[in-house]
Amino acid sequence: MKKLILSLTVLSILFTGCSEESEETATPRVPVSGEITGDITTSKTYAFGNYSLRGIVKIKSGVTVTIEAGSKITADVSNGTDALVVENGGRLVVNGTAAEPVVFTHTTSEPGSWGGIIMYGDAPIVGTGGVTSATSEDGLATPYGGTNALHNGGSLKYVRVEYAGKKITDGTSEMNGFSFYSVGSGTVLENLVAYKGADDGFEFYGGTVNLINAISYGNYDDSFDWQDGWRGQNNSNWYAYQTGTANFGMEIEAKSYNNAFWPVVSGITLKRAAGTQTENASIEYDAIQFKKQGNGDFSNIKIEGYTAVGAVAIRIQDAGTNTDQVNGSKIKLTNVNILSSTTQIGTGSGSFTTTFPVGQLTTSTTSTGASLTNGTWSTVNGTTLLQ
Repeated sequence: MKKLILSLTVLSILFTGCSEESEETATPRVPVSGEITGDITTSKTYAFGNYSLRGIVKIKSGVTVTIEAGSKITADVSNGTDALVVENGGRLVVNGTAAEPVVFTHTTSEPGSWGGIIMYGDAPIVGTGGVTSATSEDGLATPYGGTNALHNGGSLKYVRVEYAGKKITDGTSEMNGFSFYSVGSGTVLENLVAYKGADDGFEFYGGTVNLINAISYGNYDDSFDWQDGWRGQNNSNWYAYQTGTANFGMEIEAKSYNNAFWPVVSGITLKRAAGTQTENASIEYDAIQFKKQGNGDFSNIKIEGYTAVGAVAIRIQDAGTNTDQVNGSKIKLTNVNILSSTTQIGTGSGSFTTTFPVGQLTTSTTSTGASLTNGTWSTVNGTTLLQ
């Protein structure tokens, strides 16, 4: 009996100790607060916290900036422009989690309030006329382009950018949710959300970087857009939900350069809510538009809701793209599931007929599109973005 009592006493102490340790482990972290502004010229880590971002913040070459999971960065400037810019040679490391994403937002909660995240590299591009360098269209007039396909600008995981896509006052320059200028494949982009911006959700300006697990929700212009010969080869699970105001689900071009390379994306969902209007009453209402020699290899695609008068699932905008890219088998769309009575193919300017070579466009009624797991990272104000 004494041995039994002793054993029970020891077990009671052990369980009590475990309970106390669990309670200590569950103690919530207390966020710090601070400000992010100006040029960042030395590497630093921003601890879990709430920060104000003021003005154009530039991470300079040779500098690594790390922001810890669960942090919130709120752009806040009364006039002018604010954005987080990673210059070529700089690195931004923001590794959130599904439960603790890092959120970049703005005090106004209005689309177009700030410039989002802009990253520059020196990976290859092909600009107008085949040039290998160009100047950015974000109002910063920064040159981009190079030969370093493995450029590494850092790591962005479980990051959400809200209310970006600022239009610059010069009338021609624009910023997006995420802007990637000649960014290389050494950069990690995973589980990113572009939420309610006034321009594109994601835009690639050349480069070789890949984007895995992405949500573009409620952005005014295109959900996904690229130019300058972007050629990422390992992209998957892209989800777009267009609502309120929106143009193309995907706008694809290559600066009118007939190239022999193209990006590869698998698992794409493009959805357009009923009543969604185009920006400035334009006719940019298609799910996917190819123009100016744009191309690519896309598979497992689900298209739904593109039912406005004149809208189509796939539009080939010009005769040059039709001749060189479609007829040349440089555009491939396999297992495309087109719902909501959307017309399959349309053409744009000029007199030409689009007929895809055998095997270059195939349909399926079972293709599921993007496969993403909902969580805190994909929920805003209690509403999931995966509609």
